[in-house]
Amino acid sequence: MPIKSLIETGLTLPAFAKINLALRILGKRADGYHDLDTIFQTISLHDTIKIVATENSEIKLSCDDRRLPADETNLVFRAAEGLRSRFATTKGARIRIEKRIPVQAGLGGGSTDAAVTLLALAHLWRLNPSTQDLLAIGSRLGADVSFFLFGGAARGTGIGDNVVPLRDTPEKFLLIIKPNANTKTSDAYKALDNRSLTTRNSKTILSGSQPKAHFDNGSFASLENDFEEVIFDLEPEIARAKAALMRAGAPAAVLAGSGSAVFGIFDSEDAQRRAIQAIELETGWRVFPCKTIGRDDYGTAFGDLRRLLA
Repeated sequence: MPIKSLIETGLTLPAFAKINLALRILGKRADGYHDLDTIFQTISLHDTIKIVATENSEIKLSCDDRRLPADETNLVFRAAEGLRSRFATTKGARIRIEKRIPVQAGLGGGSTDAAVTLLALAHLWRLNPSTQDLLAIGSRLGADVSFFLFGGAARGTGIGDNVVPLRDTPEKFLLIIKPNANTKTSDAYKALDNRSLTTRNSKTILSGSQPKAHFDNGSFASLENDFEEVIFDLEPEIARAKAALMRAGAPAAVLAGSGSAVFGIFDSEDAQRRAIQAIELETGWRVFPCKTIGRDDYGTAFGDLRRLLA
């Protein structure tokens, strides 16, 4: 597992992706957002964030993926500005993102980069934020950012920003497929809302999705995602990617977040390896072998910054 390195005023840190082991959409709120009930889990697939603190006030951002903006529209840039504003510091930073987590995949790539930026700059700028400080900044950036201040397994409610850590479970091995198709979260919610108004038997999809009192994240037997039905209709290629995982021997597979990646879960590294050899890929599909990361290991990867984790 990548461990942070400290060079004077610089840090190099992993920014781990996540999967949703369960994702239920409970209904639309008056503010236009949706209430949900989800189980997050961090995984070993990660970006790398390199940050150097500077005495001038400039935030300079760069990324090896030119498809991503390197300005104030990037969550990493906004995280740095949010932290600086809350603590009224005039210090700046040079930030480099090395992308490994595919974009528009439902794996939380932007959110994890933002959360790691908050942790790193709080340390480098010698601030002393409370957990509530970081959660307040994170919740304004995006619903998933708060989760990445915990790591491991956690339950998210509300719009996903009310996060409660869950017990760690035995390590599981994963295969993630990122097909050529892309989906926007806003389009996924719109399609789900439309489907709920036109579904049969007068009972809507949203009102039929109820929070569970308990989810066994140790067995992974109850993987579910309310987005699957509408996303598979919008982009059949994503459904084909899930089917490819099942044919390759995954005991369970499901859509990642609102897509467009899907993941399959395996009990052993050997089973994962056999699936890689057996999987039927379409042109342009990318496969990422990885494994689950528990909260203790998540914290260890951040070394001295563990004290800042919620």
